[in-house]
Amino acid sequence: MGAAGPAAPGGARPDAAGDLCEGCFRTLDEIAGWSRMDDEAKRAVWALIERRAGLVEA
Repeated sequence: MGAAGPAAPGGARPDAAGDLCEGCFRTLDEIAGWSRMDDEAKRAVWALIERRAGLVEA
């Protein structure tokens, strides 16, 4: 996380179902809304990303 708040994860590649980005594990709504989210909301998305990444890698 940077000094200006949590950094955006990169790599926008929608999965076959179009639900999640295969690169950053965010939904399209999360990607689209990232620049308008406050730091708390961004941290909440990062927590979801960590869970989603764990599910995919398991």
